[in-house]
Amino acid sequence: MTRDADSPIDRVFAILNVVAQSKKPLAISEIAEELDIPLPSAHRLVGNLEARMLLQRALGTKRFTVGNQLVTLAAKTISTSFRTARRHAVLQSLSEKIGEQCEIGLVRNNRVVYVDSVRVASVQGLQFDPGSDAPLHCTSTGKIYLSLMPTRAREKLVNSLELVRYTPNTVTDHEDLMTVLNQTKRQGWAASNEEFVSGVVGCAVPIVTPKGDLIACLGVSVPTARVSFGKLSNFVPHLLEAAEVLSETVLGEQAEFE
Repeated sequence: MTRDADSPIDRVFAILNVVAQSKKPLAISEIAEELDIPLPSAHRLVGNLEARMLLQRALGTKRFTVGNQLVTLAAKTISTSFRTARRHAVLQSLSEKIGEQCEIGLVRNNRVVYVDSVRVASVQGLQFDPGSDAPLHCTSTGKIYLSLMPTRAREKLVNSLELVRYTPNTVTDHEDLMTVLNQTKRQGWAASNEEFVSGVVGCAVPIVTPKGDLIACLGVSVPTARVSFGKLSNFVPHLLEAAEVLSETVLGEQAEFE
């Protein structure tokens, strides 16, 4: 059976791909020109995608960016691909060792996306379920991601972020955030002090390849009623040890498919 390479479903995937890869919201005319499809067809297809929340209009414009449903689908897909039995076992072991919730996070479309988590029974606090997302500027994973970017790219992205205040401790000044990121890069791990949710602190370390490329981040979230911000550093050695195992696991799994 042959497949029409210019069928509606091919055009739909092509539109989603173009919008997802674009560094800025796109007008329908730009999408049509990029894909060499008739403007009326582009209007119809984009309208259908918008109705299904796979695409959405950028605030205050007629340009389009990825929609909430597409972000959710992407997060679930990432979660499925990342959450193998071996990796989850490492996370489970770490959670049992330190007695706190642990999570693995990635960054997609300038949002932290949590792809796996293990919570200790009866623990109350911030719960990062797989597929949930969070901002960059007030989470440990987000800070690691930003701190490891090249300096110019980091400055450009930080200055473009809307630093929403979620708690009294949220860093909302771009220069202050840059200072935090410089410190994060120097020490090799990040911490958040009730910056996203009041009463919850956390820290994270990078999971990297042997060349130092960032794969994901491994973090822990705890209520301040049990662990103070100043005691978070006690978790770091355990996180670093588990991050190394996770890195080896990821690379080992990739080698199996080569």
